[in-house]
Amino acid sequence: MKCTKNNCLSMSILSIILVFLIIGCSANKPYFVPDPLPDDRQTSPKPEFRKAQNDFTDAFNQQFALQGEQFFDLSRHIRNLSGKPKEAYNINAFDEIENSSWFTNRNAFEKMSIEEIARGPDTGDGPDTSQNWTICSAKAEGVTPGFTIVDSRDDKYVIKFDPIGFAGLNSGVEVIGTKLFYAAGYNVPENYITHFHPSILTLGAKVKFTDEKGRKRYMTEDDLSEILERVEYQPNGLIRATASKYVPGDILGPFNYQSTRKDDPNDLIPHQHRRELRGLQVMAAWLNHIDSKAANSMDTYITENEKSFVKHYLIDFGTILGSGGKGPQPKKRGHENELDPHALLLRAVSLGLYIPGWERQPDEVEYPCIGRYESDHYHPHKFNFIFPNPAYDNLTNLDGFWGAKLVMSFTNQQLRAVVATAQYPDSDAAEYLLQMLIQRRDITGRYWFNRVCPLDRFALFTEKNSIQNLSFIDLAVMTGLESPNGNAYRYSINRNGAEIVPPTTVSNATQIPLPNPADWSNVPMPESYLHNQWEITVQVKRGDQGNWSKWVKVYLLEQGGGSLFLLQGLRRQG
Repeated sequence: MKCTKNNCLSMSILSIILVFLIIGCSANKPYFVPDPLPDDRQTSPKPEFRKAQNDFTDAFNQQFALQGEQFFDLSRHIRNLSGKPKEAYNINAFDEIENSSWFTNRNAFEKMSIEEIARGPDTGDGPDTSQNWTICSAKAEGVTPGFTIVDSRDDKYVIKFDPIGFAGLNSGVEVIGTKLFYAAGYNVPENYITHFHPSILTLGAKVKFTDEKGRKRYMTEDDLSEILERVEYQPNGLIRATASKYVPGDILGPFNYQSTRKDDPNDLIPHQHRRELRGLQVMAAWLNHIDSKAANSMDTYITENEKSFVKHYLIDFGTILGSGGKGPQPKKRGHENELDPHALLLRAVSLGLYIPGWERQPDEVEYPCIGRYESDHYHPHKFNFIFPNPAYDNLTNLDGFWGAKLVMSFTNQQLRAVVATAQYPDSDAAEYLLQMLIQRRDITGRYWFNRVCPLDRFALFTEKNSIQNLSFIDLAVMTGLESPNGNAYRYSINRNGAEIVPPTTVSNATQIPLPNPADWSNVPMPESYLHNQWEITVQVKRGDQGNWSKWVKVYLLEQGGGSLFLLQGLRRQG
């Protein structure tokens, strides 16, 4: 059949209707626990080193090629219109992810101590500044120069400097980002603030060097002197810098935020459908990580627990928060892509008369060591990166909720401890940064906790009378976003698809009394069920005028001859 404009439209509408019919017919079906994914930390052959794409190619692919591909993806539009976008592939029965070569559940899973969160991934105290450093490679091109050194312990570090006039800007955020991303669960390098005297620097033999004109050659003593003239010295003659320790293992180059690494048999989940990479958008938006791209990642081939496999790292946090390569970030960072067709069109249509609120910010920043980092114009889901990211483009409400749990897991005390590790020279600036982190954290939590029911950590407990109850945590209340008073919780209970307890409302109570399963032992089980399964649907409402939230469905199995329940899993309405 020829696809005319009218019949193509009819076919599209029919496809959407069919999707809704399928969704509508799926009610009262048994819940099946998803099969566990294989552990991707199994011994595998070492992949080949892969160079990063140059910035121009990567920018074109993400801004134009990928966006065009998504625009013409009809099935993607149908799923989104039906409210059923493609969810992450690597979630377990409780809508969480397991530890892997990508991610380790940390602060949101079990609260870290102040000492643990301040230490982060660090295993030492940074490079040894009491002995000479040997320079083994360097660069002079770009705004800020840098070089790679080996210290007296044979540890290898990349040394990076703050822009002149902005002491603490890049180095402070590098350390803060390291601590926060690590505590969230990601693999990161050990990044230290170091203060060293230039006299400890010695030039190694045949050091590879990229000069200011981009030419690659061997470095000379004159080159070193020229680099040291372009960095800022403290009054005591020392230089403040970031020392980024080389990640362990054999370097394999960056990972991509789309598809898989074909030469890694453990890499089975397309990266754009990994929950930890989609949910990274929420962390990145909170921290203004505008340059969250493939080039700022690293794969290594390591051996841990007697197994050799590929491990995936996030690196380079020197331009997060308010920091940029030349100084404070430009005003548009976080609000527009570098080449943003939507913004260009809006300016053209308005003849340049439309001026967004963020553009009216003062040109000068209040704290040079913090840069441009504020909360007045921050929106968690409208945040824009320098270039689009394919994993972030697939972010769903459930991914966003998961990411918000990472962000909201950080307490004020933890954030204060992390900011202190940046060793900012201005205490007022450090306090300002702390308050912005807190404000943006809470904006993030409120946004995502309002889009998905924030009831979590469901657990069974038995009272003295042997009656089982289902308890849960209201994350919005626990994190201080909502008052502990004035909350209503509504639940209903089904057994094998049949209603046992009609919708029942309780006030300010985060536990549900469960029926005795033995009382229902004589009721026959439908053929569609393999086991006697109970479904508890829970919602929350704030105040008398509020609306009921989306639902969470918790699934229990009868155990012990029908006398006890076993927690099986849950589903969330996205």
